[in-house]
Amino acid sequence: MSEMTSATNPFDAPTSAAGTVDPRYRRLRVFNLLVGLALLAETVVIVLLNKPFSIPLTLSYLPPGAPNVTLGKPFKTVEELSLSVGVCVAIFLACAAIDHLLVSTVLRRWYERQLDRRANYARWIEYTFSSSLMIALIVALVGVRDLGAIVAIIGVNSAMILFGLLMERKEVPGNTDWSAFWFSSAVGLVPWLISVFYFVHASPPGFVWAIVVLQFILFFSFALNMALQYRQIGRWKDYVAGEYTYIVLSLVAKSLLAWLIFANVIVPARGR
Repeated sequence: MSEMTSATNPFDAPTSAAGTVDPRYRRLRVFNLLVGLALLAETVVIVLLNKPFSIPLTLSYLPPGAPNVTLGKPFKTVEELSLSVGVCVAIFLACAAIDHLLVSTVLRRWYERQLDRRANYARWIEYTFSSSLMIALIVALVGVRDLGAIVAIIGVNSAMILFGLLMERKEVPGNTDWSAFWFSSAVGLVPWLISVFYFVHASPPGFVWAIVVLQFILFFSFALNMALQYRQIGRWKDYVAGEYTYIVLSLVAKSLLAWLIFANVIVPARGR
């Protein structure tokens, strides 16, 4: 009876032919746990050292009684809400920390079964929230302050991530329809093109240039990692090797953005 229960338990970890848990997953569990704890520590430090500093987001609209847009009547601009920089940084770090801690503990069995199917839905769910918040912060630092534009950029970024999830859900490495991949890459370019438009007309400080350039490289390194997995090139023939790359890229991108913002936005705010 116990053997039958073990064999059919949906929470059992993937096993090798000898009946032992795949050692790759043991190592990955430890790695996820360490990364999750590192991100949690970063979150705590940001929360403790945060100084309230907000970026106002506005809406522009025709005032009541304006008869026609073509008359050129001035738009009215109002501040709708403020984007608290430190809070946003803490949230995207916390999202990633929770993801890694969950898949290394209570969701470990489910996570390992996903990896056996060459997928990780938890990653895409977390990215939908964390990377969308990251890109909203980045474009706000560049100068995008229109609430409608920020919401649209978050939507575009979420679409990019969900196309990635669709790719893993539907496609098989070595026999791949690349449509979802190219759709994801195309919509993912939109926030960066908007940043270029703003850079043409402004001279942002050096740290903003650093954020945009470095984050652009890192964001599209995720796409490169997926392409290598689905092309079955070198070490990426093993899906777990690509999973490690996703984890490292996520940790570097989030930590780099967090501490560039902390050093150049939060610390100066603390000194005021």
